[in-house]
Amino acid sequence: MAEPSTAEKYCQMQDVLRTLRKVAVAFSAGVDSTFLLTAAVDTLGADNVLAITGKSDSLIREEFEECRRVTAELGVAHVVIDTDELSNPAYARNAPDRCYHCKSTLFDQAAAYLQEHSFPHVILAGTNADDLGDWRPGIRAASERGVRSPAAEVGLTKSDIRTLSGEWGLPTSDKPASPCLASRIAYGEEVTAEKLQVIADAERFLRELGLREFRVRHHGNLARIEVPPDRIAELAQPEFRESIDRRLRELGFTFVALDLRGFRSGSLNEVITLTTPRQQ
Repeated sequence: MAEPSTAEKYCQMQDVLRTLRKVAVAFSAGVDSTFLLTAAVDTLGADNVLAITGKSDSLIREEFEECRRVTAELGVAHVVIDTDELSNPAYARNAPDRCYHCKSTLFDQAAAYLQEHSFPHVILAGTNADDLGDWRPGIRAASERGVRSPAAEVGLTKSDIRTLSGEWGLPTSDKPASPCLASRIAYGEEVTAEKLQVIADAERFLRELGLREFRVRHHGNLARIEVPPDRIAELAQPEFRESIDRRLRELGFTFVALDLRGFRSGSLNEVITLTTPRQQ
């Protein structure tokens, strides 16, 4: 049997959404959650959709502002929950399952909000089919709480979602992935508000230099910068190298390194030895 087309999978996703009737979308303004929120509004109408954003020190400020803008544009009610993950020792100690504790907090607080306000909404996450083969502890947190992921359920991949987003004119169609700031801190190093702020300031500086897809990885007193391989030579030029080194030292790093392997999403997961299914 032939693989369903992107359009066919989207139609299947709409069928799933119609069975749910009213939904609350965990919304971060990323590629997947923007697609999901837009699809839910397109299928169910804005009155039957609620956007929920977890606000914390690990959320990039510009991403939160984008959440506000997108929900207003779609005419969707937007609820902001202060998740305060740093108060949870299981999150702050930054083991490889950190994301499990983050998503558990978000989904539990979202469910409590819906119950308190008598909203009969099913909580949805933007997980896509590609995520099921990656190290995603948050998927287990969603599964344990009955959170649905319509895109993954019908087999929509990241490529499918970017294609549809482009057809719809969404600005996220070619947006680089932007996971939470805590994902830049090496496992085993405590997550603190101070470290998250340093990372945010460092990445904002690099963004102002014209970089679009990159990471500043926090390894104690070492900042490891990842950029696409074709930009490594450019950043090694004196004018870039010296300004970046100076600014990151001002932010508190002792050493500043440019990763010669280049940008790769989730590079800190390379130290994990997996003995369980990757989504767990």
